Order: sequence, then structure tokens, then C-alpha cells
Amino acid sequence: MTEEVIDLLEAEWASIGALIDGLDEAEWKARVPLPGWTVQDCVSHVIGVERSLLGDPAPQIDLGHLPWITSPFQEIVEVWVEARRALPGAEVAAEFHEVIPRRLEALRAMSDEDFERVGWSPVGEVPYREFMRVRIFDCWMHEQDMRRGLGRPGHTEGPVVASALRHNITKALGFIVGKRAAATQGQSVLFDLTDPARSYAVRVDGRAALVDPASLDGPPTATLAMPFVTFVALAGGRIDAEQARAEGATITGDDDLGGRVLAGMAFTP
Repeated sequence: MTEEVIDLLEAEWASIGALIDGLDEAEWKARVPLPGWTVQDCVSHVIGVERSLLGDPAPQIDLGHLPWITSPFQEIVEVWVEARRALPGAEVAAEFHEVIPRRLEALRAMSDEDFERVGWSPVGEVPYREFMRVRIFDCWMHEQDMRRGLGRPGHTEGPVVASALRHNITKALGFIVGKRAAATQGQSVLFDLTDPARSYAVRVDGRAALVDPASLDGPPTATLAMPFVTFVALAGGRIDAEQARAEGATITGDDDLGGRVLAGMAFTP
């Protein structure tokens, strides 16, 4: 069947595959901006989620020695990761390249009704299609984690990135500005991003909502300028406001409002 989310997942997994192929063992064990995790752990996580969605049983692993595990959901994620920590990276890569074709085959065998069926997802009960949009975002975020750990920025444009932004990060900006930063009626915040250049604006007009930056009447109340990868890492909770500033994030206009937005950007663990 023709299903956009399948094509996007295939493209994202191909990008991960191209990134990890040829890594040496030190690169596999490079730290990423998640507690206790490495490049290898990110790939193991992708493997684990897709294998679980294929119906493969989770490994039985003791996680009591891992201090960053604080919730049942983290335990579900971590068992697949911990089970592969002692493996060489090349073995994890081989498993990734074996699991992904199986997963794509299973997705392509699904009907329209299957994609419309409501069920569990990390963001609540949603149609399976929406769950797969979350998978696109999650896999892309972990690719960005790996790229940050390896010092190899990339995959910052294209259909996968557009999906991850539209269905996840930019959807949260109104909540961040209106609820977390407590912007008031008539205030606006512009996110001015570079490498690549993008801009997003949120205006409070009854409620805080994403608007076309060109629609703002006059200068925004606060402008947050930063590299795109910093914006993504900040939204993903990978770095904090201080680290974002160290990477070049700046605020012009209302510094107090801009500081509250910067401090409240993280919306996903």
C-alpha cells in the first residue's frame, strides 16, 4: 500500500544505516546527550522498539544497577538497550540491518483500517498512523543524538525533518510560550534559527498559537536566535538553557520572557 509514514520511516532508517555503517568501536561507544547512553545504545533502542512492534519478546534483564531508570516506561525501553551493551558495534549494526527490512515488510502488509485503528502509543491512545509519526520523530531525534555524539551534524532538511518538526516540535511551541513561559495577551516570540535557516513565531491572541512570522505586527516581544541543532537538542531535553547559550543561543527584546521560553523548551525526555 502507499502510506506516507512508511516512506518516511524507510528514509529515516536509511539515514541511520548510512551514519552507522563503518563506525569503529570507539565511535560506537561515543557518549550521546542522554544519561548513560552511547551511539550504540541509540541503535539498540531503535532495534528494540521495532522488534517489540514485530511481536518479539523483550529480554529479561536486571536493570537495578542503572541509576537513570526512574519509571516503568524507561524500564521497557532500557531492557533492549542493556541486553546489547556488551556486544561489538558491528553486531548491533548487523541486527539493525536485519530488523528494519522485516519491519518495513510488516508495515507494507497493513491495511488502511490498520493504520486508522486507535491504540496505545507513547503520546496516548491514537490511530496507528499517528503512532508511526511519533516513531519518525523518535528515530530522527536519536539520529541527531548520535550525530551530536560523533560530531557529525547532518540530516537537518528534507521530508523526515519536516514531519518531525510539524508533528512534534513545532506543535509544542504554543504550549511552551503560553503555559510554561506564561506569555501574556498580545506578546509574541520569534524563533530565528540558522544552519539551516528557519523561523517560527508564537503569538498570544486569546491563547498562544503558532503563526506565520510575517503576520506579526511589528517586532516580536522576544526573539530567540540559535543554530537549528541547538533548537532541536533544547526541545528534546538534551541540553539546558545554559548549554544552549554556550552554543550561541541569544535573546533580543524582552529578556525575561525570552529566558522563560529558553528555560522551558524541553518537552520530550
